[in-house]
Amino acid sequence: MKSAFVAIIGRPSAGKSTLLNALCGEKVSITSPVPQTTRNKIRGILNRPEGQLVFLDTPGYHRSDKKFNNYLKDLVHSALNESDMVLYLVDSTRPLGREESDIIALLTKEKKPVILGLNKLDAPGQKQDELAAYLRLNTGLEKMFRLSALEEKGFEELLQEIFEQAPEGPPMYPEDYYTDQTPEFRIAEIIREEAIKRTEQEIPHALYVEVSDMEWKEEGGPKTLWVRCFLTVERDSQKGIVIGKGAEKIRAIRIASLKQFKKIFPYPMRLDLRVKVNKDWRKKDYLLKGILH
Repeated sequence: MKSAFVAIIGRPSAGKSTLLNALCGEKVSITSPVPQTTRNKIRGILNRPEGQLVFLDTPGYHRSDKKFNNYLKDLVHSALNESDMVLYLVDSTRPLGREESDIIALLTKEKKPVILGLNKLDAPGQKQDELAAYLRLNTGLEKMFRLSALEEKGFEELLQEIFEQAPEGPPMYPEDYYTDQTPEFRIAEIIREEAIKRTEQEIPHALYVEVSDMEWKEEGGPKTLWVRCFLTVERDSQKGIVIGKGAEKIRAIRIASLKQFKKIFPYPMRLDLRVKVNKDWRKKDYLLKGILH
């Protein structure tokens, strides 16, 4: 039986989270057109007769000297250290950037099996030939897999290659697992995803979700999980934007989050969602160490 940790890395918005969800057949990682939506190492587990693969979704790798982005890059390095092999995902619609050379240098240093995936073949503006030539020249790898994570195309050939290169070993999780995330983490991520969908400009990057309280209650009906969460932003002006006129926006985020909870959790839930300010939280090391992991 095969068993492996597979780190998925690439530039921001390469489709890593969409691919992870499609491979696992469940919503494991939140997705958004906003770059750098992923802030943690997200584990998605695939069980097949050939064995078990644990995919590690990672933040988009890009050049930046900001404290917050350096923490995200550290998560990529950590995922590489944990992994047995790497799936390097490239957006086939974007021109080459400096990050490609950075990632290739990183993978060369790691000296682990690397599998190349060209993603977004469903999208217009393909640059496959240019990218393929560059990747072959600089990685030394001839084989690459052309994928559409959105339309779930090219998966069987990709998975066959991953299993062929994966080491022998026992499964690391029970067969019915598709992720190892805690309920608190999943709740916070779903709320953040719904907030990102309804905000723009700097707001998506300036917010995080804090789960402050979870309590089971029985009030003449089924046992219900009550959750209190805070959508936290950096400035008072952002707080008003997230709440919206007449609390319309925060209400929409709460209702949409509850709908997502129903798809994931097998019990009724209630959500008390509020907004608060933690000024310049992205510059606070103690907080980033707790949020990004």
